[in-house]
Amino acid sequence: MTAETALKLGRAAAYVFKQDERPHRFLIGKDTRLSGYLLENALVAGICSMGDDALLVGPLPTPGIAYITHSLRADAGIVISASHNPYEYNGIKFFFHNGYKLPDSVEKQIEDLVFSGEIDSIRPTADAIGKAYRIDDAPGRYVEFVKSSLPRGMDFGHLKIVLDCANGATYKVAPQVFREMGAELVIISDEPNGMNINKNCGSLYPENVIMKVKELKADLGFAFDGDGDRVMIVAENGELLDGDHVLAICGVYMKSAGCFARTLLSAL
Repeated sequence: MTAETALKLGRAAAYVFKQDERPHRFLIGKDTRLSGYLLENALVAGICSMGDDALLVGPLPTPGIAYITHSLRADAGIVISASHNPYEYNGIKFFFHNGYKLPDSVEKQIEDLVFSGEIDSIRPTADAIGKAYRIDDAPGRYVEFVKSSLPRGMDFGHLKIVLDCANGATYKVAPQVFREMGAELVIISDEPNGMNINKNCGSLYPENVIMKVKELKADLGFAFDGDGDRVMIVAENGELLDGDHVLAICGVYMKSAGCFARTLLSAL
């Protein structure tokens, strides 16, 4: 993953999404890897060189980038992250305007343009190039969205919770959500330096949270991965709950609340 590749991806994505003459808007977020600065700027250069605009939100969990893409009515969203991998890796993934992943066919179209050189001659100049904007309130928007997904009146004031932020994209927003819900927090791995993301911490090393939960007699623990799209949960007795357990818990709750029936009816 090089700056040159990122620039070409930005140009190719801008070309694929451009259905009319207006400037399109691409929202770009990232995790805390050192290479994120380099790739972010290369993507911006590629997008702006095709006459489109870039909206920069900085470090934000992948689900947050998907949500903000939809919330700001951007034409597409881009995440710069290699998820749970070490800091020296990186990657780029795209979302549609609705916050959902691109179909394989669209990804293939972008990939083909990167390697074919078909759009190399398209070079807007002067006032036809795009602009870049910093979106400062993106973390706050996402925090409010997460809180709004919980029942009104719910309060975490009786809970002591351990958070492992993997020195990654959740290091600001996750503590903010739980604090604003009233929880007493113990936070670990929330000091990213560009090279310590996922390093002996986070969802790949849930034993850190297990130890803290037991040691401090906490009620719950959460271990996120570098880009915040997966979590391991630790119960008060140190039992580890993975994504399958969480889906089962949500499924049981949805069934008891009649959500399954409503979901099925809306799909018919």
